Amino acid sequence: MALFDKPLEELKTYLPAREEPADFDAFWAGTLADARQFPLTPTFAPVDVGLQTIDAFDVTYSGYAGQRIKGWLLVPRHLPQPRPVVVTYIGYGGGRGFPTDWLLWPSAGYAQLVMDTRGQGSAWQRGDTPDPETDGGNPQFPGFMTRGVLSPQTYYYRRVFTDAVRAVETALSHPAVDHSRVIVTGGSQGGGIALAVAGLAPALLDNAVAVAMPDVPFLCHYRRATEIVDTHPYQEIVRFCKVQRDKIDTVFNTLAYFDGINFAARAQAPALFSVALMDDICPPSTVFAAYNHYAGPKEIRIWPYNQHEGGQSYQAVEQVRYLAQH
Repeated sequence: MALFDKPLEELKTYLPAREEPADFDAFWAGTLADARQFPLTPTFAPVDVGLQTIDAFDVTYSGYAGQRIKGWLLVPRHLPQPRPVVVTYIGYGGGRGFPTDWLLWPSAGYAQLVMDTRGQGSAWQRGDTPDPETDGGNPQFPGFMTRGVLSPQTYYYRRVFTDAVRAVETALSHPAVDHSRVIVTGGSQGGGIALAVAGLAPALLDNAVAVAMPDVPFLCHYRRATEIVDTHPYQEIVRFCKVQRDKIDTVFNTLAYFDGINFAARAQAPALFSVALMDDICPPSTVFAAYNHYAGPKEIRIWPYNQHEGGQSYQAVEQVRYLAQH
C-alpha cells in the first residue's frame, strides 16, 4: 500500500463542508430523552480472573430503549479512589472479550469501563450483547453499516451511540470513578463512537467528557470514504447503493445524523487524534475532516507508513503521556 489520499499539507487544512440536517440537535436530544425514560439500573458483579492488582466487574446497564448492554469495569486495586475513568469503545466486529484483554489503563492507574457493542463480537473478539431491534423490514447489505439505513430513526448507530452515552453515565454511577475526569476513547469504530460521545457531551451529557482520544476514527465523512476506497466496512454502503439505486439520497441523508464531522464540530473536550497516511479502511482525509472540524483543543499523531493499524503500541504510549498532561 502506498499513499493514495491527499498530500499531507492538503490534509492539514482539509475542511469539507458539513452535510448537517437542520434537526440534528433535536434528533439527538429526543433520542437520549427517550433512552433516559428507562432506568439505567447498572449492575457491577465482581469476577475473579486471577488478577492481583486489578478488580474486575461484569457490568450490565440499560442502553437504547432500555435494552441491557454488557461491559467490563476494571479498577486498580491498591490506589486511592475515586479514579479517573477511561470509557472504551471497540472496533468494528469486536466485542468486550475478557477482562484480561484490557490491562493497559488500569495498570496506568485509571479505572476503565469497556462497552460491549450490540450485535457485534463475532469477527475478531467475542461479545455478549444482542441487537434485538428490527429495522422495519428494510433491506440491508450484510454487516451493520446499512442496518436500518433508510431512516435515522431505525439506523443501527442510533442505538450504538445511545448505548455509548449511557456507558458514560454507568461509569459515573460507580463510587470508584472521579466524575471530573472522564476520558472517552477507542480505535476505528470505537474512535467514531468516542467522537460521537464527545460531541454529544456538551449539550446532552452535562459536559461530562474531560478528554477524548479518537484513534484512526471510523464513521466520519461517509460520502468521501465511499468514493475513494473499495474496502469494508464502507464498501457495505457502496454495495447497498449499487443495488438500491433510487435510495442513494435517502442513505446519505440518514448518515448525516451519524457523521463524525458533525459531532466534532460540537465537541469541546481536549482531544488526541491519530491518523495513518496509508489507511485504506478509514482514509486520512476522512480523519482530518473530523480533526479539522473539531471545536475543542486538539492534537493529532500522524503515522506516515501505516495502514489501519495506525500507531498501535506507539499510539498507546502517546495516549498515556497525553493523559498525564491533562
